[in-house]
Amino acid sequence: MTKKTMVVLLKGYPRLSETFIAQELLGLERAGFDLVLVAMRRPTDKKRHPVHDEIKAPVHYLPEYLHEEPLRVLRGLVKASAKPGFWRAAKAFLGDLPRDFNRNRFRRFGQAAVLVAEWPQTAGWLHVHFIHTPASVARYASLIGGIPWTVSAHAKDIWTSKAWDLQAKLSHAQWAVTCTQTGFERLRALAGQPNVHLSYHGLDLDRFPHDPGVRPPRDGSDPADPVRLLSVGRAVKKKGYDVLLSALALLPADLAWRFTHVGGGDELLRLKTMASELGIESRITWKGALDQRDILQHYRDSDLFALACRITADGDRDGLPNVLVEASSQALPVISTHISGITELFTTEENGLLVAPDNAPALAVALARAIREPLLRRRLGQAAEDKVRRDFDHHSSIHDLERLFSASWQSADADATGSSR
Repeated sequence: MTKKTMVVLLKGYPRLSETFIAQELLGLERAGFDLVLVAMRRPTDKKRHPVHDEIKAPVHYLPEYLHEEPLRVLRGLVKASAKPGFWRAAKAFLGDLPRDFNRNRFRRFGQAAVLVAEWPQTAGWLHVHFIHTPASVARYASLIGGIPWTVSAHAKDIWTSKAWDLQAKLSHAQWAVTCTQTGFERLRALAGQPNVHLSYHGLDLDRFPHDPGVRPPRDGSDPADPVRLLSVGRAVKKKGYDVLLSALALLPADLAWRFTHVGGGDELLRLKTMASELGIESRITWKGALDQRDILQHYRDSDLFALACRITADGDRDGLPNVLVEASSQALPVISTHISGITELFTTEENGLLVAPDNAPALAVALARAIREPLLRRRLGQAAEDKVRRDFDHHSSIHDLERLFSASWQSADADATGSSR
């Protein structure tokens, strides 16, 4: 079977917060897939990871807002309207509209028309990352152009989407793959058919090699050499940074610690104000967004990693945050919460410490214990690294995808051969 060129539809590209996607794209290229990347949004990050520079696929951008490129959208609609599936897609769009009447729904249909009108001649497959808005574009485009499509679902897109919307996409896509057991169970229950697959993203361990260094046995007793706490993540509500700051403020006064946060996000200003109000701002360094090389060094220079993930009021949540896997690859012990896919990597007391979400006092107790006990940190960190290197190598997920794509294309080739007889 000859591998077809595959269009990969992304919400935005490149993005610092989506290294797992970039890692997958590079892995597919190295496995022999010819990719064309299409993004719904242009990049906003000022930095980029080295992996983005290694991906060879060309990148194209759809109109982010239809009114910004009206002639392009009009040409797309005219060309798409000549396709046999256009009115089928229009019927699906009109069926969706009463349940989701907003500008975004119109935008997705317009973007789908442009995608079909500008479809690369050599491409024969569409794969999409995220099952919310990008999959809406993919579904309409597939209906218009008769393009087979598949989808990778992750976290927010699964848990903040309506059931009817997920069911419509799952019933039309060839298959879906997701990266946590909890997400898999939700999608499998909605799909009503066995076209949902579980595959952990894993980590490119070549970029996160074992650190042969030994961390000093800091125990929080020396103000001149405080225990170094680290968190990496966007400052958004689901990351629980307000809870983490509250927990830090509850730590005993005799403990010496410093906290470093790496990442951007809309909540940064509020969090900095909160740290000042709690009286802990002098112990905190806000680094902003960094690339993967700098983040790796922070993992190695730190003593303890903390991330207070939570489920927000609208259902948004993390799956298994990639930063937890990265930190563990460097034997950096992790304190987090027992939600979503986090429990699929960590077992509390065995290879990490997990507490209930939105519970600052419990988090403070876990932090204080880990700060005082360097031997505990070493034991937990080593156990976590062992598990990551055994079970979370990203080559496994690439093999899973290669198998799924190959099987689908073989089936499509067989159907085409049979219909031509």
